[in-house]
Amino acid sequence: MARERILVVDDEQDILELIRYNLSREGYQIETVTTGEEAIKIARDRHPDLIILDLMLPGIDGLDVCRLLKGETRTAHIPIIMLTAKGEESDVVAGLELGADDYMTKPFSPKVLIARVRNILRRKTRAAEEKEVKIIVIENMKIDPSKHKVTIGKEEINLTATEFALLFFLARRPGWVFTRSQIITGIKGDDYPVTDRSVDVQILNLRKKLGKMGDYIETVRGVGYRFKELN
Repeated sequence: MARERILVVDDEQDILELIRYNLSREGYQIETVTTGEEAIKIARDRHPDLIILDLMLPGIDGLDVCRLLKGETRTAHIPIIMLTAKGEESDVVAGLELGADDYMTKPFSPKVLIARVRNILRRKTRAAEEKEVKIIVIENMKIDPSKHKVTIGKEEINLTATEFALLFFLARRPGWVFTRSQIITGIKGDDYPVTDRSVDVQILNLRKKLGKMGDYIETVRGVGYRFKELN
């Protein structure tokens, strides 16, 4: 039975209890808080396996919490599922740009939430099982799947879990062209509802972080993306 630790952040007690009840039944260890300040402290101190984070919080809002946690090396690896009552693409895109791994709009189905949680935690498990995969080296960039670490020269590049999965997915198959749908399935799993715009945002962020090495990620007009074929 699952024993992963999940931190739930929401200022609505009924939402907290709904999530706690349903995820506890699945065997997850649940901790709940109602403010962004508490969420940041617990994430830094206890490193939960996953955070479910409401965007509309008193004080420090969810987007700022996401920005702070994804900007710190010790917490950047923690997956975040955003909860938003707005359901607007701009909110989703803003969260994804900050490094969130998934999103759900309120009201939501507990069954769907459980499926999303399982999917993200499965990806973490798969990543751990990829330790035997060799380090990928392109020029002075190294992609180490066993450590989920990317370095360019001597500098470590701080990538979110989704950004790393995206880079590794493309770099393992240089020259192959993938549609956005194939990319989503490859790094997120089947039946993952996300817009083409969200994939483009992740690619844009990844290119920015990689600097000149980001040129290896090529856009294939009308199709999708590929990693430049190595000579």
